[in-house]
Amino acid sequence: MAAHRLRPGQDLVERARPPLNGVRAAEAPSGERADPPDVPFAVTWISPEARKAADGVLASGWVTTGHQTELFESAIASRVGAGHAIAVSSCTAALELALRGLALPPGAAVLIPDVTFCGAAHAILHAGLRPVLVDVDPRTATPTADTVARAAAACGRPRAMMVLHYAGAPTPVAELAEAAGLPLTRVVEDAAHALGTSVGGRAVGSLSGATCFSFYATKNLPIGEGGMVTTDDPELAVRIRRSRLNGMSADAWRRTQPGGRWRYTVEDAGLKANMTDVQAAIGRAQLRHFDDWQRRRHSLAARYDTLISAIPGIQPLDVATPGRHARHLYVVRVLAEYGTSRDELVDALSQRGIGTSVHFIPLHQLPFFRRTALTPLGGLPGADALFPQLLSLPMHPFLTERVVDRVCAELALPAPGRPAASPFRTGRTAEPHRAMTGRYAEEP
Repeated sequence: MAAHRLRPGQDLVERARPPLNGVRAAEAPSGERADPPDVPFAVTWISPEARKAADGVLASGWVTTGHQTELFESAIASRVGAGHAIAVSSCTAALELALRGLALPPGAAVLIPDVTFCGAAHAILHAGLRPVLVDVDPRTATPTADTVARAAAACGRPRAMMVLHYAGAPTPVAELAEAAGLPLTRVVEDAAHALGTSVGGRAVGSLSGATCFSFYATKNLPIGEGGMVTTDDPELAVRIRRSRLNGMSADAWRRTQPGGRWRYTVEDAGLKANMTDVQAAIGRAQLRHFDDWQRRRHSLAARYDTLISAIPGIQPLDVATPGRHARHLYVVRVLAEYGTSRDELVDALSQRGIGTSVHFIPLHQLPFFRRTALTPLGGLPGADALFPQLLSLPMHPFLTERVVDRVCAELALPAPGRPAASPFRTGRTAEPHRAMTGRYAEEP
């Protein structure tokens, strides 16, 4: 989750269907669709099928965790190749439940990237464990084997590790686990950005002990809220499933089915973190559009790559390892060469009607985590160097090519002390950034 920067007065109005361009099909003829005057950082579209599915659940007489949730779990497990999937209320809850399911000693050290959403670190603390911050490579916003090894040495012996697929980019999970001295069964993947990501040729969702997905309103599969844990460990799945509803041995759906029994037991500490059938029905219906949305994200990212390559000082992030990028975010670095600071650029784009965001403020720069997390000796110089440069540009399936062109043209406008740069220069052929070439190119 991020704070989206919009121009004052800009409104995220839900449209009936902005078919890949931000406007309703009826508003403009094909090929002549008008682009909106303002460009929000992200939009949320709930399909007609999803609205109908939600209405069906509301009329069914059963709206909380039940059959629709089971069907949604099966669909996600099948998509990512996992043996089990457990639907929960959010990705943050998913991370906490996965960590609880590992049954680690109280206060055990858990490695976590310094550049991540604060909710991930809260999940570690709420599970009774201690976050140990891991520095990142400024070129990728991702930890390296060296920074993981340094963080592991700082805490003496990490008992688990959280790995983030930042922006939807593939992260070398096995390599980082080895650097931490941990088996993959002690790795929890934060895949909030990564439904649709693969590492090598293997889908994120079955690479480690547990993988946690998000269905927040701006994610690649938007529901509004919701999360999912996938795992191949049947015992871990049982513990997470039980813990998501106050540690009870059977939820209300199972207790009220024919042959069910009212009596239950509680053997573990739990949360109230279950998904409802309303959410699950929306998710199942949204999933029908997922592949089309992903193709669109890749197309838009490729256009960004080509145009931004002609703007000195604006550089997309590299990708840490081969695989398929989910293209949840399009993140660039605003380098000194650009001649304008990131914060100045954010303000300028906002005044021109273009929403942006920043993912994320490093944990060690937030007062609470300076008190509660362990920072390796020598600090976190990679994160400190990267943070002032980070900028997330508009990215969602309903952008038009014209809007991407407009964003890049605005980035190329001159600033005090900086000459104009245009991605549309004549006589120059823009080449895609290296993060989208060769082994990092979109897989067929």
